[in-house]
Amino acid sequence: MTQTATRLFDFAYLQLKYNQQEKLFNTKVNNSWVATSTLEYLELANKISRALLRLGVKPGDKIAVVTSTNRIEWNILDIAVLQIGAINVPLYPTISSKDYAYIINHSDAVYCFVSDEYLAKKVSKIKDQTQLKDIYSFDTLKNILSWKSLLKLGEDTSNQKNVNSLKNKVDKKDLATIIYTSGTTGIPKGVMLSHQNIVENTYVSSKALALDAKTYKVLSYLPVCHIFERFALYYYQLMGFEIYFAESIDKLGDNLREVKPHFIPVVPRLLEKIYDKIVDKGSNLTGIKKLLFFWALDLAKNYQPYNKNGWWYHFQLKVANKIIFNKWREALGGNIKFLVSGSAPLQPKLIQVFTAANIPVFEGYGMTETSPGISINDFRNKSFKIGTVGKALEAIEIKIATDGEILVKGSNVMLGYYKNEDLTKKTIINNYLHTGDIGELDNEGFLKITDRKKEMFKTSGGKYIAPAVLENKLKESRFIEQIMVIGEGKKMAAAIIQPHFEFLNEWLKRKKIKTDASLNALITNKKVIKRIQKEIDQANKKFGQWEQIKVFELTSEVWSIENGLLTPTMKIKRNAIKNKYQKLIDKIYLTTK
Repeated sequence: MTQTATRLFDFAYLQLKYNQQEKLFNTKVNNSWVATSTLEYLELANKISRALLRLGVKPGDKIAVVTSTNRIEWNILDIAVLQIGAINVPLYPTISSKDYAYIINHSDAVYCFVSDEYLAKKVSKIKDQTQLKDIYSFDTLKNILSWKSLLKLGEDTSNQKNVNSLKNKVDKKDLATIIYTSGTTGIPKGVMLSHQNIVENTYVSSKALALDAKTYKVLSYLPVCHIFERFALYYYQLMGFEIYFAESIDKLGDNLREVKPHFIPVVPRLLEKIYDKIVDKGSNLTGIKKLLFFWALDLAKNYQPYNKNGWWYHFQLKVANKIIFNKWREALGGNIKFLVSGSAPLQPKLIQVFTAANIPVFEGYGMTETSPGISINDFRNKSFKIGTVGKALEAIEIKIATDGEILVKGSNVMLGYYKNEDLTKKTIINNYLHTGDIGELDNEGFLKITDRKKEMFKTSGGKYIAPAVLENKLKESRFIEQIMVIGEGKKMAAAIIQPHFEFLNEWLKRKKIKTDASLNALITNKKVIKRIQKEIDQANKKFGQWEQIKVFELTSEVWSIENGLLTPTMKIKRNAIKNKYQKLIDKIYLTTK
């Protein structure tokens, strides 16, 4: 492209001018993919802009939007809102009606768009507690204003000149979106991002991602309300990729094999689940097939980049890729160039295994407050190091404070927190964003995250413990699905663990151990407890005496987004887990001497 975008909607207009796509967005309808071209996309966006102006929406007005799955209407609405100078306020579909009321009121949203009946009911329940003028639904529902009615309202083009005028007035430094962070503690914070924040981060990230501007296919499935997926959608429009919307997370595997995408962003939890399923299948093999599977897996666990393992290792790896790992690639569609992982720490073992299998995983680091990208790994120029989150993106400065906190400076740093100037001043000091993460930069410029500043704690003996490091190591065990390390102000570190129940059942079956099928029976089974203790003992060898997990308790409840124990990006909510399992915590410290 000969021009550069400065506002978020410019990506689509520049694509129309220089790189028009016939299959920009693709949606599954009645078992067939229905394509929307760049031209159709912008025509629909302008219809919605004209309709919003007729509803009285003005520059600076906030429009809330929440969708259960990623779909084209979200993207159309995004451009329609932004190009008239209004502000997009995305919401998570999994939060409670109470949280909707808080965010809608706090953001001053005047309209709310929902995708379906379930979300319409959740928002309608609290509408009277807010300043919302109305609710619109993408799906056509009874007693809810419809997306179709808005398109009809926008058919009259007589006010298009007003749309164009407002679009021309939008400045790159204007507020584009307020994204409420889910947070592991406390109430949501409204992160204010400008057009410039996200646009410039999209450009520098595109240089760091080794994908050429070809007709590649991508699959959109992570929540678009999260900055990671939203950035990805702008990036795809910049590059001119064909975007396919996954039908649902349950159908992700089918959609991957059907679409055969070249790239998808991932979160660690997804890779963990894929890995667990692969290993479970391998465990059920017999004879020579099973031996070959685990030979290949053990080989992959020792992977190091840039031929560090020598020619014999790579010769064996070539064989393993031909007879074992090719099936893994086929399960992801067969075309994946690489995966980018973000939003939470990723186990180094997973990076080694998938990269060895010719499915390279580039771990990056970012935050909502940084639009999102800060650093990323990349095979080019020796910029790939397992166990780190890569090197800083172009024009972004990273430095480490005296207490180990990671500080970031660049055009990607947010405008601030909405209606919270005090917190903004505490977070952005001398133009450096204080991330709240603890880390270190090595002599080659690679950044390593060691923990969250707020999550680190001292034992009663005065020793510091970084729980995320312990948790990440212990989650390498197939027996452990979720874990929270505790021990602040106590004499020792301990853990609350949610076992991997699906794997536990298969393990019990393989070992021919009979037990009641209930989850309570599983967590009280002496052989299960003994086996998990073995996993703890093994992991403890990697840590100092004061860090080691001395005691643990198992929970029979699956930690999930729905029951409030995980954030929408699958991170544990420490305060919620602590409150829910206070009796277990008391039991740990009252019964141990």
